[in-house]
Amino acid sequence: MVSILLVVIYVAFISLGLPDSILGSAWPSMYKTLQVPIASVGILSMMIAAGTIVSSLFSVRVVRRLGTGLVTAISVGLTALALFGFSISGSFLALCLWCIPYGLGAGSVDAALNHYVALHYESRHMNWLHCFWGVGASLGPGIMGFCLTHGLRWNSGYQAVGGLQALLVLGLFLCVPLWNRHKPRTQQAEQPASTRMLDGLRVPGAWQTLLAFFCYCGLETTTGLWASSYLVLDRGFARDAAASMASLFYLGITGGRLLSGFLSTRLGDRRMVRLGFAVLGGGVLLLLVRWSGWSMYAGLILTGLGCAPIFPSLLHQTPDSFGVERSQMLMGMQMASAYTGSTLMPPLFGLVAQFVSISLYPWLLVILLLTMIGLTERATRILSVQQSAAQA
Repeated sequence: MVSILLVVIYVAFISLGLPDSILGSAWPSMYKTLQVPIASVGILSMMIAAGTIVSSLFSVRVVRRLGTGLVTAISVGLTALALFGFSISGSFLALCLWCIPYGLGAGSVDAALNHYVALHYESRHMNWLHCFWGVGASLGPGIMGFCLTHGLRWNSGYQAVGGLQALLVLGLFLCVPLWNRHKPRTQQAEQPASTRMLDGLRVPGAWQTLLAFFCYCGLETTTGLWASSYLVLDRGFARDAAASMASLFYLGITGGRLLSGFLSTRLGDRRMVRLGFAVLGGGVLLLLVRWSGWSMYAGLILTGLGCAPIFPSLLHQTPDSFGVERSQMLMGMQMASAYTGSTLMPPLFGLVAQFVSISLYPWLLVILLLTMIGLTERATRILSVQQSAAQA
C-alpha cells in the first residue's frame, strides 16, 4: 500500500508543476485575444500568488480538519476547475475571478504534500519529488505549445491540462484511505499545537528559517526570469542564444534534484543545504566574471545545480528541527514566505534594472546567497542549543 501511495504522491507533484508554468507560455496568444496590454499578466500572476500565500498560511487548520489526502484531492480539484474556467473565459475580468480558486488550490496542496513527505519519507524522496515538479512544469508549456502549433487556440491548451488534472482528482479521491495507513518516519507522537501564526514566529529559529525561504525563492525566480535579459543587455549575447542559455539554469535544478536524491540519505539535510550553497556560490561567481561565453554556460548550470538541494532539504528537516507538533504550521508559513519571495523579488529587481543597471543582476544573487547562508547557520546554532538543552 505504501508503494502505491508513493506513486500517487509522485504523480501529485507532477500535477503541482503543470499549472505553474502554463500561463507564461499561453500569454502571448491570450493578451491579443482579450485585447489587454501584455503587462496585464502581472496582475494575474500576483492574484494567483496572493491566493497561494493565503491558503499556505491556513493549510494547518485545513489539513487537521480534513487530512492530507482529502486536502490534496480538493486542492487539485480547485486548480482543475480554475484551468477549465480559464479556457472558457472571454474577458480579462473573468480570468481575474478564476485566479482565486487557482491560487487557493495551489497553496494548500503544496504545504500539505511537502509536510506529509517530510514526516513520512526519507530525504531522497523529497528531492526526487521536487524533480518531478520540474517534469510537470516542463509538460505544461509543452502541451500548450503542441496545441498552438497544431492550429488550436490557447483555450484548448488549458482544457488539455485541466483534463489531466481532472483525471488525477478522480484518482486522488479513490486513494484517500491510503493516506492514513502510513506510520511516521519520526518516532515522535503527533500532538496538537497552536495554529496561530504569531506562536509560530516565537518558535526558536523560525523567523530565520522563514526569511531563508523568502531569499531562496527570490533568488531562484529572479535568476530564471532575468537570465536572458542580463545576457542580452549586459553581456551582448544574441537573443536566441540567450534564451537557450537561460534554460540551462532549469536543467541544472532538475538534474541536480535527481542527483541529490542519491546523495541526501548519506549526507543528511544540513550537509546537502551547505553543499548547495557552495555550488551555488561557484555558479554566481562565474556569472560575475567577464571571461567568455563559456563562463556564462557553466555559471547558469552550476547555479541551478546549487539551488537543487536547498529547497527540498530545508523542507524535509522541518519536523526534526521544530518538532512534529509544530511542523505542519511551520510548513505552511515556510511555503507562504517562499511564495512571497518569488512574487516580490523579480519585479523589485526589474525596477533596479530599469532605473539603475541590469549589470547588478549577479550582485543581487550574491546578496541573497550570503543572507541565506547567514540565516540558515544562525537557525542551525539556535536549534542545536535548544536540542542540547532538551537532552540535558
